[in-house]
Amino acid sequence: MERFIVISGCSSGGKSTLVAELRRRGHAVVEEPGRRIVKEEMKCHGSALPWADEVAFARRAMALALSDFRSATALNGWVFFDRSWIDAASALEHLTGKQILMRLARVHRYHRRVFLAPPWPEIYVTDVERHHGLDVAVREYSRLVKAYSSIGYEVQVLPKVGVCPRADLVLSTLLGQQ
Repeated sequence: MERFIVISGCSSGGKSTLVAELRRRGHAVVEEPGRRIVKEEMKCHGSALPWADEVAFARRAMALALSDFRSATALNGWVFFDRSWIDAASALEHLTGKQILMRLARVHRYHRRVFLAPPWPEIYVTDVERHHGLDVAVREYSRLVKAYSSIGYEVQVLPKVGVCPRADLVLSTLLGQQ
């Protein structure tokens, strides 16, 4: 799906802010599966949380991201995803040792260019839905760079600049590839 664009990368690296800006500019977006799961689990006192049961959380995130992928086919134009099934599959591979990425990568493809927000210590924060520290986020980022590259995506690291210049860069890059 050349119109499905992934914004991924380091936790608290500005992904959701960028996706919100792209929505403000009129583009369709899909919110981060993990944040939606955490909100739901906290509301119903569930345990599929990254700090309680990482495997259950990653499985739910992957199922939700795949459902989002299928549902997004009904949307028009570019669709920007705040993370993807690849993020969840990478976490599951890391946690369980089971190979998932290659099998799913043949069927569920996003645009060849993936935009990754790098670790950005100056803006990193924890909150009610994000308990882990920057060290964990940096390790996750490294896994994601390898995961996306290993299944044939072109990784473009976003610069550490404000949200409007980031959005301009994403859109101009995509326009230049058409």
